[in-house]
Parts: sequence; C-alpha cells; structure tokens
Amino acid sequence: MKLNEILVREACVVDMKARTKKEALRELSEVLAGSVKGLDGAGLLDMLLEREKLGTTAMGDGIAIPHARIEALERLLASFGRSRQGVDFDSVDGKPTHLFFLLVAPGREGSAHLLTLARLSRMLSSPEFRSKLLDVESNDDFFRVLEEEESRQ
Repeated sequence: MKLNEILVREACVVDMKARTKKEALRELSEVLAGSVKGLDGAGLLDMLLEREKLGTTAMGDGIAIPHARIEALERLLASFGRSRQGVDFDSVDGKPTHLFFLLVAPGREGSAHLLTLARLSRMLSSPEFRSKLLDVESNDDFFRVLEEEESRQ
C-alpha cells in the first residue's frame, strides 16, 4: 500500500506550531480529526500519549512516527507534519524532531500498518528524501515529493 493512498491530504501540516511533544501530538490529532468524520481528536491524543509512555516513537534523524489503533476506524489513515524549529520528542539520538508521520490503524486490522511502518522507515532512511521533506512549502509540494520517492521504491 502506498503512503499517498492512506495520507489524508487535508491533515498534512507543513508548518507545525508545536514546541513540545504533547503539543505536536495534539496538533497532529486535531488536524486529522478535523479532516476525518467521526474521528475523536481528544481520544486519539490520549491513545498517542499512552503509546509514548511505552517508548518514544521518535526514531532519530529528526523523524517520529507516532501511531495508535482505534477499534471503530474503517481503514488505515495517516497524516504528515513538518516542524521547522524542531520539537523535543525524546528522540533516541537526542536531537529535535522535524518530520512527523502519524499513523492510525483500525483495531481489527492485521499487518497493513506494520507493512506501512516498514515502508515508511525504508523511505525515511534516505537523507535526500528527508532533506526534500524539510524543504516542502505546501501540501501539494509535500505530495509531489512523496510521489516521486514512492515511484522509486
């Protein structure tokens, strides 16, 4: 499954305002919930915060992939956020996090979200791709960069 098939275009934020981990999760949760009918932003935020208690979803290299499962969800959803200033997200390398991919999977869903996590991790291992994501100026620009990278995969 390609990322552009699960990303909610209206829920991508190329200029996040968040300064803290909780603010970043709130911003991503609210924008996704505001774009998906029936999705509870406060409930999603609570799930993401609980998940972060198990261990950070920041991978290093300025990347975080927060994720949660919601029983009532019908399909895998994702959103993107880019923070120019960076957010202290308890990253494994201690550096600020700039690129966020939020994944929300149906509770009954099998392995699709794991395959998506693996695909996303592979793509984000490219310094060139990360650099292009850091430079996007609009949602259209973000989707163009994403589609170019996915065509190479």
